[in-house]
Parts: sequence; structure tokens; C-alpha cells
Amino acid sequence: MAHNFAINDDVHHQQQGPQGRATGKERSVYTIVSCLPIEADGRPRYRIKSKSENVERVVTEEQISRLG
Repeated sequence: MAHNFAINDDVHHQQQGPQGRATGKERSVYTIVSCLPIEADGRPRYRIKSKSENVERVVTEEQISRLG
């Protein structure tokens, strides 16, 4: 499986609550900083940086979506 997002793409990140449930909080806008190697479970991972806060996260592809 290949990465569907590229470095410098702006994406929405859905915050997750306990046990992986989505929270009611609004989605935040992040920029993809790097594409990480695909792990053994086959899911592409990314390092993303918040546009509004000084926060970076490592997320799987299903946790982010395109703007728009």
C-alpha cells in the first residue's frame, strides 16, 4: 500500500478520545512533515504538524483527511 498524501499537504486530523473513539472537538488543520515507513500492519503513517499550535503527531492514514 502506498502513501496517499505527500509532504507539505494540508490535512484535517480528527482527534481521538478514549479507546480510539472520535471526540466531538472540531478537526484541526495540520501539514504533513514526513511520510514514515509502512508498518507491519500495512497502514501508512505520517508525521504531521499543527498549523495553529506547536504540536507534532504521528498518525495513521485513516486518522487524516483532505481539506475541503
